[in-house]
This record gives sequence, structure tokens and C-alpha cells, in this order.
Amino acid sequence: MITEMFLFMNVVGLIAFAVVGSFKALRENLDLFGITVLGVLTALGGGITRDLLVNQVPYALKSYTDFSFALLGVWLAIVLYRIFKKDISSKFFILIPDAIGLSAFTTTGALIAYDAGVSFFGIIILATLTGIGGGMISDIFLGKIPNVLKDDFYASCAIIGATAFYISVHSGVDLNVSAVICATVVLMIRILAILYNWRLPKFS
Repeated sequence: MITEMFLFMNVVGLIAFAVVGSFKALRENLDLFGITVLGVLTALGGGITRDLLVNQVPYALKSYTDFSFALLGVWLAIVLYRIFKKDISSKFFILIPDAIGLSAFTTTGALIAYDAGVSFFGIIILATLTGIGGGMISDIFLGKIPNVLKDDFYASCAIIGATAFYISVHSGVDLNVSAVICATVVLMIRILAILYNWRLPKFS
């Protein structure tokens, strides 16, 4: 299912997550190849994982556009780094585009899951994996425990957004409107989590 809403959310997610992955690479002082690899993997990793789980050839491997927008995000990150070099270590340079990418990719995951006819839990799993997969891959490549597993109220935002999508679309709301609801819920909750430093409990 390739709808206009899916394409729009996909482009937003690709650019945002490519910027995030590239910023992570820049902070680790990787070279241009490392920056490009990390940016592209962060942008494409979640979507490829999602497509494989619904037994599809990953959309990123069938289209020139996904790689093109991912590379655009890498280039944008490098330009922003050259302009704001001293401020790039600020967490907001990563957290804000990351929140945008999370909301967009959670929505694309929910749309693909709905089209595949999976259950409620299937929609939650596919939407969440699409949203967090690329970031987890980039953290692993940098030799770190994925941040989503230890520090942040992050995957929970995707779960809540995907639940809102499921409730909305099964209440008879138009699919595109349900997608907008999903993206808005994820983005708003993630920004609130950043501003108020929300964390899940730990038991150490």
C-alpha cells in the first residue's frame, strides 16, 4: 500500500532519521563514509525490518527515492554541523529531529501493518519497530546499548501512537486522518517526554 500519506510520512522520517544518524556519527568523530553509513542505516533500518516481517521485498530496495532522501538527510546534517558546530552537542540537535522521525515512521509502520491485515498486537509491533529500529541499529554500530532500552520514554510514544491509530481506524475514521492522529500523538508525547524528562521505572 503506497498512499500519498505513506509517501509523505516516509520522506519526513527518512530525512529526519538520516540527520539523527549523521549527528551521532559526527559526535563520534567518524569520517565521511562512517557518517553516510550511519545516517543511511538509521533512516532505512526500521522500514526494512518492517517490510521483511510482512513478507515483502523492502520498499527501500525497490525505489531510488528512499536512498536519495536518506542521502539528502546526511548532506543536511553535514551542512547544519558546519553552521552550528559548537552547538551540535546539544541534545536538542538530535532529540527534535528524532522525535519527528519517530512520529513519521511509527505512522508508516501502522499503515503497512493495517494493510497487511495483522492483529492489534501486530500493528503495535510493526509500528514500533519501524519507529525505533533505525535508532537501535545505529546505537549497536556505535557499540552502545540502544538508548531506547535503558534511558528514555521513547518506544512507549510509538506504542501509544499506534494504539491511537488502531482505535481511530477501527472506529470508522478515514485512514489518512487516522495516520495524522497517530503522528500527532507520537510527536506530542515525545516532545512532552523531552521537556519534562519522563522516564520509565528502573529496578537496579
